[in-house]
Amino acid sequence: MIEVSPDITLGDDEVQVRAVRASGPGGQHVNKVSTAIELRFDVRGSPSLTPYVQARLEKLAGSRLTLEGVIVLVAQARRSQEMNRQEAFERLFDLIRKAAEPPPPPRKKTRPTFASKLRRIEGKVKRGGVKALRGRPDGED
Repeated sequence: MIEVSPDITLGDDEVQVRAVRASGPGGQHVNKVSTAIELRFDVRGSPSLTPYVQARLEKLAGSRLTLEGVIVLVAQARRSQEMNRQEAFERLFDLIRKAAEPPPPPRKKTRPTFASKLRRIEGKVKRGGVKALRGRPDGED
């Protein structure tokens, strides 16, 4: 069992991990060693997640989600396969934790107070007076 948070644990068989060759520069090392990790997690087929968490996770995954409902994460930033594996799992766990959080309460609309309206108008009048003084003095043409 893999513990994501105190109330969410995933089965070992729910996550598939595969080592693949990393792309990009690196010379001889990157061309002969499979250090990148491709992690696959079936959101829709997971018995560990509630329907609410599944729906939020699908929305949060964005382009990392396939049409079949599988999240595909590729980690290749590190030189070691084990570090890439840890990074991929941590990214998956972060996504799941974020999906499990309840959404923030909706914003309550507020109205400005009468005093704040007066302060705003006074400031505008004062600024208008400063700008009026920038014109040509009367009598000179």
